[in-house]
Amino acid sequence: MGVRFRSTVAAVLVVAVGVVAGAVALVALMRAELTDDVRQAARARAEQVATVIEAGRGVPSLAVSEPDEEFVQVLDGRGAVIAGSPNVKNLPALADPRQGSESTVTTPLDEDRFLVVAVAAEGPGGDRTVLVGRTVIAVAEATRIVTRLLLVGLPLLMLVVAGATWVAVGRALAPVAAIRREVEAISAAELHRRVPLPPGRDEIGRLATTMNRMLDRLERAQGAQRRFISDASHELRSPVASIRQHVEVALAHPERLTDRAASEGLARTVLAEDLRIQRLVEDLLLLARADEDALRPRLRPVDLDDLVLDEARRLRAAAPGLRIGTAGVSAARRRADPRDLGRVVRNLGENAARHARSEVAFDLAELPDGRVVLGVEDDGPGVPPADRERVFERFVRLDEARSRSTAGGGDAGEAVGSGLGLAIVAELVAAHGGTATVTDGRLGGARFEVALPADPGPEDRS
Repeated sequence: MGVRFRSTVAAVLVVAVGVVAGAVALVALMRAELTDDVRQAARARAEQVATVIEAGRGVPSLAVSEPDEEFVQVLDGRGAVIAGSPNVKNLPALADPRQGSESTVTTPLDEDRFLVVAVAAEGPGGDRTVLVGRTVIAVAEATRIVTRLLLVGLPLLMLVVAGATWVAVGRALAPVAAIRREVEAISAAELHRRVPLPPGRDEIGRLATTMNRMLDRLERAQGAQRRFISDASHELRSPVASIRQHVEVALAHPERLTDRAASEGLARTVLAEDLRIQRLVEDLLLLARADEDALRPRLRPVDLDDLVLDEARRLRAAAPGLRIGTAGVSAARRRADPRDLGRVVRNLGENAARHARSEVAFDLAELPDGRVVLGVEDDGPGVPPADRERVFERFVRLDEARSRSTAGGGDAGEAVGSGLGLAIVAELVAAHGGTATVTDGRLGGARFEVALPADPGPEDRS
């Protein structure tokens, strides 16, 4: 009961209903037309005889050329036959004119059915009635022949329709079968394969194009997932290796642990690497939630300027060698998730401090259209225009930032970020309906800018 079979059955049924209805109408119309021809011929002969009688020339010759197909009778006012054609000369009136001007009767002439037409005539001898009957056997024969032809021809026509539909639908569905076979053969290891594109731009062609686009997206998603897993494994490998190295050294030289300073140094190293792992895992979990569209900010009124000033104070304490400017920060209040926006501000601040030479500046302003714009810039090397979109991707670190850095007064050996900070910024800002961009800053380095939309009206907050 596939599409091909159902289409064939539907086509045959539709054509059959239409053709049968047309055949019935054809037979009925043909019967009516042939009967009307017989009626007109009979009436014409009757009117001809009536015209002669009314002219006072008596009863004309009532001879008929085809005795088996026509008869003529002339009746007086009482209905008695006063004249008739030779084939009905001795027969009584074959029709009662009082029943109407037209009737269908069976006559003794081979018991055939005749259509009888009655026409009144007023002659010198009194009222007369002319009866002319013509056989309708030819009508019945013609109708029967056409009906038989239709009974034979219609099934043949249905077979032709079924065959043509079967072949046409089969050819139309052949690309679908090829697409199905190809899709069935595509596995997770062969997402590079594509379904064949049929000729033309019909619905099947558009389906194949759409499926290829879907396969493109799946291939890109799989590639991104593999890169994500590879990068995550690489990032986790570094702190794990560091912890293992320090523990192995401690186990190999236990006498060093008797020194309180050495023990505290090992503990600090392990704790720092453990915190690094913890933060990386939290970042990975957040991005996984973003991929599942599960980021649901808990909105409440937040003073954004407080978040920015808190981050500036933290950076001043963590990087005393940097000048942290907040002169451009003005008051701004928004309905947002304070934890998420706090993380956005912190990631942008840490990124700026990591690349700054001597200065980081924050600014915050509410625009006339209701939007709030947060800017964080530094005097570092900046971001090339070609990398300004890529920098928000996961595990992306530009070449200048791949080495260990002491920029901004940090301790030597401080690890550069994992490459997830700006990706998290983009995801959290997008969850709030905003955008994150990077441009050239006034300090000569990069300027990261976050734009949050205006708060919804009171009627939308419910």
